[in-house]
Amino acid sequence: MTRLHRRRFLELSTALGAGTLLSNTVGARSPQGKTKRVILVAFAGGVRTRETLGTPANVPNLVRMAQEGVAYTRVRAANLGHFGSSLSIFTGISEARGIRENARGEDPTLFEYVRKDLGLAAGDVWISTSGGPQQANYSHSLHPDYGERYGANTLDGDGIFNAEFKGILDAYGKPRLLGARETQLLDTMRGAIASEGSAGVNDAETLAKVEQYILDELSKGTVDLRGTGAADAKALRVARNLLAVFRPTLLGVVLQQADIAHGSYNAYVEVIRRNDTMLGELWAAVTSDPELADSTSIFVLPEFGRDSDLNSRRGLDHGDGSDDLRHVSLVAWGPDFARGRKVLEEVRTIDVCPTICGLLDADAASARGKRLPRLFG
Repeated sequence: MTRLHRRRFLELSTALGAGTLLSNTVGARSPQGKTKRVILVAFAGGVRTRETLGTPANVPNLVRMAQEGVAYTRVRAANLGHFGSSLSIFTGISEARGIRENARGEDPTLFEYVRKDLGLAAGDVWISTSGGPQQANYSHSLHPDYGERYGANTLDGDGIFNAEFKGILDAYGKPRLLGARETQLLDTMRGAIASEGSAGVNDAETLAKVEQYILDELSKGTVDLRGTGAADAKALRVARNLLAVFRPTLLGVVLQQADIAHGSYNAYVEVIRRNDTMLGELWAAVTSDPELADSTSIFVLPEFGRDSDLNSRRGLDHGDGSDDLRHVSLVAWGPDFARGRKVLEEVRTIDVCPTICGLLDADAASARGKRLPRLFG
């Protein structure tokens, strides 16, 4: 048995409530650049431009971001497998991975580049996912010069913030022994983040704040997000709250539930609309905070699109090799970027990694993409 005293939680709560935030050291950058923080939303699961910028009613928030930023309307996907194509966004290299493959790659991610080059603490770099074992592989690589010690803290919105974990709240604040099941759940929760004993990623103070943050999330409604696309909604809600509490230098969000399109076009559109609403919450958290609004850039893009025509189930697969599948749209919004610019020339999803690293004055040394053209005002 593990004793979980009320006093312990009150101490953690006091530290967080006092506004004690983690270090946000960002290193040197060009004097004209305002961007100090970047949010990257991988709108993954296979999303066509037809249902996003091509249908403004589906994504009013994304459209407004495009109107205030830069829209790249012809972004070539790295490949056509969810895992490899999404990973490519984070590495800047076209990753040939099987659809069910589940292993870390050798190529460093932008999280590793930024942490190593800028000397950032673990609490400065986060990734919030919608669930699934593959998505944990986006946080860091197996590269000997980078790897886990430079990886992102990872939170799985659907796996951690579910109804089962809400049972921990029955013990929260009560001076009694935890039962065996509660202890197991709490240990699982703590294990969801890299620990101090794991390559020295998080120190004890960071771990205490993360533990308190997770318990706060359980009591603030994230667990109550349900229905079609709930896991994506949780990932975006978690990202919004991570931004408010930890104010990270780099925050990644990985979605996936648009892949429901295989069986239902209508459900696919419902996921897109719900994700846009949650993206609006995240964007509002930035724009309503003067410090964040003046220092934060946001990138939103799918990993690839979907077929041109409906399948026999009145859904959308992703295997016809069409332009709808191979090209997606990217929206970039931030204090350094042009406003209301539409870029028609072809760019690539692998260009995002070196672009973000450049904004934060890090070197994406192994990336094969190029920095996005015509981005700045």
